[in-house]
Amino acid sequence: MQRLTLSLDDELALAFDELMRRNGYASRSEAFRDMLRRELGRQVAASDVNTPFIAILSYVYDHHERQLSARLTELQHDHHELTISTMHAHLSHDECVETAILRGPLRQLTEFAQSVIAQTGVRHGSINLIPLEAAELAVDATPSPTPRGGHDHGHKH
Repeated sequence: MQRLTLSLDDELALAFDELMRRNGYASRSEAFRDMLRRELGRQVAASDVNTPFIAILSYVYDHHERQLSARLTELQHDHHELTISTMHAHLSHDECVETAILRGPLRQLTEFAQSVIAQTGVRHGSINLIPLEAAELAVDATPSPTPRGGHDHGHKH
């Protein structure tokens, strides 16, 4: 691990400390690492739409909407190579939420997500993208033997 020294004016340092506090970071270093990872991920996304990403696609929909469940299932089957896992939960008598963990080229992930979110009856949808290289770097950089979560998964994908 390398140590970097940054100089910030007082106003920016106070704003950074407030951001750190609001987001629950225990240290400036961890807050800075996450911001840097996010920015590097944006740079990767902007440079190559074929770069592999992990995506979390979540959406709320009205399960009474005509044929929507069948359309969503068909879309998922048409893109089965992108799907790692899905979860479905009932929010109310009318609404369900689904979350899919996806993996694949950025362009395919975003096009699939947009096709799901654009379906009539899908009320809310969002996608969270993580560059696969960044996810792997984060795993590789995790100190042994116990990662941040307090347990060692013992595998590397």
